[in-house]
Amino acid sequence: MRFDARKLSFHQVDAMRRPALPSGILIAPLLAGIAFAGVPPDRGTVRAAVAANFTAAAREIAAAFEDATGHGALLSFGSTGQLYAQILQGAPFDVFLAADEARPELAEREGLAVPGSRRTYAVGRLVLFSTEPERVTGPDALRDPGLRRVALANPALAPYGRAALEAATALGVEDAVRDRQVIGTNVSQAHQFVRTGNAELGFLALSQVARSTDGSRWLVPEDLHAPIRQQAVLLEAGRDNPAAARFLDFLGSETAREILRRHGYRTEPSGP
Repeated sequence: MRFDARKLSFHQVDAMRRPALPSGILIAPLLAGIAFAGVPPDRGTVRAAVAANFTAAAREIAAAFEDATGHGALLSFGSTGQLYAQILQGAPFDVFLAADEARPELAEREGLAVPGSRRTYAVGRLVLFSTEPERVTGPDALRDPGLRRVALANPALAPYGRAALEAATALGVEDAVRDRQVIGTNVSQAHQFVRTGNAELGFLALSQVARSTDGSRWLVPEDLHAPIRQQAVLLEAGRDNPAAARFLDFLGSETAREILRRHGYRTEPSGP
């Protein structure tokens, strides 16, 4: 079941289908915030734009990649929508690790990515999480009349936020989520809202809590939302950088796949 964007009244919910520059986003600050700003191009280093949900796994994979190949990886994290906006404005990324399929595919169509380089590197899982033990035993946690705040990533920018809305609609609790929503720019900020007590519940990426034992959680069934297939693509800026192509290949290695599984992702054969 798909969510009703009009009923939920989230601004720009359909932006993933037409990923123009998100309203209110200032390009200069975004570009200034790129982690490797000012770093000169290096054929032994790959510059990667990485979806926020993949932060911990990407850091571990980057370290393993350097050990295996001698190439370094400079990682910049953000919501998929924000990162795509940066790429549109010429940010010097070699590869794009998105949290969805739509934007890597669009990057290919727009001539921003090398044709045929797109592949699925992970399948994400959505989880409803609380720092309070026994608070979450299932979807009924969203029906608790005492619930004040539910955190989720901005659905216009982040696929995990969009999946959260789809799941809420399928469960018939879209009104409860709409009335209590606390929107993070990305899923990392949504996680922060829950950890700091600004929201009792949060729709998060399983990868963010897979290795922790605190709190309570409910793994959202995958049939309640569209699959969160996370795709990577080689950008035109990285076409002549051997380290970039090797990094994408490394994402499909057994070493990387084992890291992915430890962080709560599913893996599947690579390819569009």
